[in-house]
Amino acid sequence: MDAFLVSTGIVALAEMGDKTQLLAFMLAAKFRKPAPIIFGILVATLLNHGMAGALGTWIPHLLDAEVLRWVLGIGFIIMAIWILIPDKLDEGDAKFVSLGVFGTTVVAFFLAEMGDKTQIATVALAAQYQSFIAVVLGTTVGMLLANAPAVLLGNKFASSLPITWIHRVVAAIFAIMGLGILLGLGSYLGL
Repeated sequence: MDAFLVSTGIVALAEMGDKTQLLAFMLAAKFRKPAPIIFGILVATLLNHGMAGALGTWIPHLLDAEVLRWVLGIGFIIMAIWILIPDKLDEGDAKFVSLGVFGTTVVAFFLAEMGDKTQIATVALAAQYQSFIAVVLGTTVGMLLANAPAVLLGNKFASSLPITWIHRVVAAIFAIMGLGILLGLGSYLGL
């Protein structure tokens, strides 16, 4: 349950102000059909984070425990720094309009998530927890918690959130996790 809850919380917070959330706003404004957009986000996230979770659960089999501890610890610290860098939406992320609302959302979200913070976080969380299903479901729920309101409420909702502070809190969580892992405190922190 820890893997699911941590994955959900981290991704939901990390997604605030992320380029995929900006993409959700843009798709909502363009199509004005929330149900296929939200369902498209769900499918794209399950596919993308499913691959990331599979990679994350496979990595520990390649590395010994000490190397994995350093890779994960440093990886979480790098994520903490990366979270503080604001995302910008690439215009090409929603160029698949001929695929319809659902298809455009699936393709655009899947591609926007490639190499994104939340995809990398999914790899790291799956490697740390070794719980593919809990991590992928958690990160997917986190994506929906952040992006469904973006689709339903649009820019008014986003402008009322303290995005900078949310990013700082998430960065602090990643930094604490990374330092905890490096110091060998992972089991005490529920990692």
